[in-house]
Amino acid sequence: MNSLWNSCLQEIEKKILPENFNTWFSPTFPSSNDQGRLTIAVPNRFYEKCLTENYLSLIQDTLDNLSQEKVEVRFEVIPGGLSPQTPPVQTPAVAPVAPQPAPTQQKEPSPSIFMQARNPAYQTCLNPKYKFDSFVVGPNNQFAQAACQAVSSNPGLNYNPLFLYGAVGLGKTHLLHSVGNEILKAHPDARVRYLSAENFTVDLIESIKRDQMHSFRERYRPLDVLLVDDIQFLGGKERTQEEFFYTFNSLYEYHKQIVISADRYPKDMHDIEERLRSRFESGLIADIIPPDLETKIAILFKKAESHKKQISQDVAAFLAQNIKSNIRELEGLLLRVIAYASFTKRNLDMALAQEVLRDFTVDKNRNFTIPNIMRTAASFFNLKVQDLKSKRRSREISVPRQIAMFICREHTPASLPEIGRQFGGKDHTTVIFSHKKIAKLVKENKEIEKTVDEIVKIIEQG
Repeated sequence: MNSLWNSCLQEIEKKILPENFNTWFSPTFPSSNDQGRLTIAVPNRFYEKCLTENYLSLIQDTLDNLSQEKVEVRFEVIPGGLSPQTPPVQTPAVAPVAPQPAPTQQKEPSPSIFMQARNPAYQTCLNPKYKFDSFVVGPNNQFAQAACQAVSSNPGLNYNPLFLYGAVGLGKTHLLHSVGNEILKAHPDARVRYLSAENFTVDLIESIKRDQMHSFRERYRPLDVLLVDDIQFLGGKERTQEEFFYTFNSLYEYHKQIVISADRYPKDMHDIEERLRSRFESGLIADIIPPDLETKIAILFKKAESHKKQISQDVAAFLAQNIKSNIRELEGLLLRVIAYASFTKRNLDMALAQEVLRDFTVDKNRNFTIPNIMRTAASFFNLKVQDLKSKRRSREISVPRQIAMFICREHTPASLPEIGRQFGGKDHTTVIFSHKKIAKLVKENKEIEKTVDEIVKIIEQG
């Protein structure tokens, strides 16, 4: 058992940075080996969490190769130290980086904002799977992706801060990680940290409880790049907003790169202090909107390829047409179909996709019929359905009619002529004009975007 683990450690040491190996693997040892299950002792829950999230696959693959058989790995916490010969281990201030090859030679740093000696332990919490080359670009996210690449090329110089906003599951987190990974690729010693606003809040609370605010500030203010997800979570948390405000200012004054994401435009975050909102608006703001059908199909092909699977055009189109906006949900359902095909040893065809996703597609979209959309839109604007079908062109009628046509085009498989026919015999060109107009307004006008979202939610809820 000890021999197997020591051999495993020797292999892992060759594949990761020395600082990370000493921090995360030196205090470990095997505590038991029972019928193919190897239990590794660790000092505390923090080690267990970080080893599981960042190194478990590396440990698993290494052990499997060494033993020539499948070895199940689990961790056991032994508080206060691992053995009489091992002193108690202090929890590191920052989490580990994902595994990366140890450098073979020292390189001269290129001219940039990174001018001091660096501590690799600051390269934290980035998912190595999230990179620009795995991000599918479409009309819905092209501007945001280009802005992120520009930031990665010249951090602290182009677009600082960069503020990304959009609904849940559209790729904001992917882009944040891509920025961090790209910067580390060019500047391996850069101090980069990704975290959610919720984790920032938890870290602050724990630091206040333990009277360790100096250590807290030392974890953030020396950074070169700070990537913060879901900043709207700070809403209503006055002390957290105050500390983030001073952290933001400290980094900004020294030209350190800040990238932030949220689910709404800064002006719409009414429970965030004005001084913070003004900081967010001082840089570049880029939005991400739901993808069109072609982009969703491209995402599905890319995701299937990453799992070494192939899907047909009709299966991809079926998934894309039934999942209207959330890319994360789209990917999750694709994985469900792939897993089901693998478990049942069946072909990944349309029949299988329809069978597996019956409860996720039919029920979810059963309310999106043209008559129901018209009734809901008319009720929302205090109108009658007959008003939407009429030829009246006053603004109080034409805008609700255009919004209803837009939703019909986005959420039903009906053809343009069919939509026009049910709206009182309108020409298909009227439907095209309405769709283009509202699609443009959704991107430019927050009130229109909110109105469309609210109507869609009412329809989904029945």
